[in-house]
Amino acid sequence: MLIADLAAFGAALTWSFGFLIAIGPARELGAFAFSRVRMTVVFFMLSLVAAIFGGWHSISLETIPMLALSGFIGIFVGDTALFSCLSRLGPRRNSILFATNAPIAAVLGYFFLNEVLELDAIIGCSLVLSGVILSIVFGKRRDQIHQWEDVHGSLFVGVGFGLLAGLCQAVGAIMAKPALEAGADPIAVSAIRVGVGALCLLLTLLTPGQKMKAKTKLTLALFLRTSLSGLVGMGIGMSLLLFALARENAGIVMTLSSLMPVLVLPILWYMTKERPAFGAAIGALLSISGTGLIFLT
Repeated sequence: MLIADLAAFGAALTWSFGFLIAIGPARELGAFAFSRVRMTVVFFMLSLVAAIFGGWHSISLETIPMLALSGFIGIFVGDTALFSCLSRLGPRRNSILFATNAPIAAVLGYFFLNEVLELDAIIGCSLVLSGVILSIVFGKRRDQIHQWEDVHGSLFVGVGFGLLAGLCQAVGAIMAKPALEAGADPIAVSAIRVGVGALCLLLTLLTPGQKMKAKTKLTLALFLRTSLSGLVGMGIGMSLLLFALARENAGIVMTLSSLMPVLVLPILWYMTKERPAFGAAIGALLSISGTGLIFLT
């Protein structure tokens, strides 16, 4: 369905901007503190919107436990792992690891939701994923020295967090899909999932030690940047993703949403003044071709 495909593409676009806004605050506050502030703000935003437009009335009691578990896995574990990876490896490396959520979602959709992709869709998804991988693997020239290319801490740990984020994103999405297909409002579903994530992160404050606490004082400017990244990336982006999931095959939705690394290339070029490598441009063309094929199926 074209509108669902466009929504998934829109999720990738909003995530691109949200990620770039998030890099600074995530490194300053630390992954747990950043996610805690971000999710709490987004939960109140989404809850208010769902209340104003009547989205809460679409949620049935029997779907809440599964949506809550979806939020725990996809938002609490997945999002925290995602920004742990982002703060360690930067946006380029983080993106290729997170893109693993697309093939994982396609496999899970086949086994648990009986979703089968047509040949054109499989070719389109393959082109998109190949383009994404090329864009990231060959997206850096040797002379690029921007701080976003720095590795903070262990590379091995950062890769582990990135793969965990991709897995949790796929599992959480698959778990939420039945409720969405039954007519649940995507914004209300997002509010439940984000609320569970925010609650779990708030509970981490009860643990001893400083690891779960903020690395630096939360200033107004830092709070606003964190909130903006949440509004754009999680509030708008996640709602678009769930809207698409209710209407389209999970594998296609997750593939289109994984276009973020390709979409972020021109933004990074503008912000860092460093031109992407030739391989990244080839990867972008492959992804565009695959996206066009998916839209036409």
